[in-house]
Amino acid sequence: MSKIRRRVDRLARVTDIDRPRRRLPRSVREQEIIDAALRVFAKRGYRAAVVDEIADLAGISKPMVYLYLGSKEGLFIACIRRETQRLVTAFREAAGAGDDPARRLWAGLTAFFGFVAAHRDSWVVLHRQAPEQSEAIAAELAAARRSVRAEVTGLIGDGIARGAGGAVHLGRDDADFVAHALVGAADSLTDWMELHPGEPPEGVTLRLMNMTWVGMRNVLAGEVWAPPR
Repeated sequence: MSKIRRRVDRLARVTDIDRPRRRLPRSVREQEIIDAALRVFAKRGYRAAVVDEIADLAGISKPMVYLYLGSKEGLFIACIRRETQRLVTAFREAAGAGDDPARRLWAGLTAFFGFVAAHRDSWVVLHRQAPEQSEAIAAELAAARRSVRAEVTGLIGDGIARGAGGAVHLGRDDADFVAHALVGAADSLTDWMELHPGEPPEGVTLRLMNMTWVGMRNVLAGEVWAPPR
């Protein structure tokens, strides 16, 4: 009896090994591959990352990775696109709609810094590795930055419009200028956050709001600095 049981157990193990993986919809499989690629790129860097490791982590063959996303560059671009969309969506949903642009910007920036804190692999790929790669990757990163700036520009423009009765007239170029400065500062502050791990996203946002929004409000009120003559 024991010999028969061992043979049955051995046959079951062989059957399990030979059984093909459950088929998944293409969209689901692609997300699994991108998940694996994001982890490998964040850990190894673009140049040192190999598709074999990504395939192993995703649980599929290397040719299947190429079939789904084309190349290592295609994998990296797919990571940028997905994580940018997640970041923009987090900002947009947090900022939402309302009558107070400052509160909306506060909520959006807090969501931005919260995303960076919670998704370090995503931010490593977007912020630290992407700028050093090919023209196609650089172009994708530039589009990502434009998406983020567009969201911020809209909020800044709304704030300027609501303060249009002030002593100084500001227009769309000014909103675009402030948005560029704000997004650039937010990028840099993600490095500062890593050096100050005890600082919560809300604290970083508060510091940034006091440095930018208060300044813009003062300009709208007529307080403009000029170099001494």
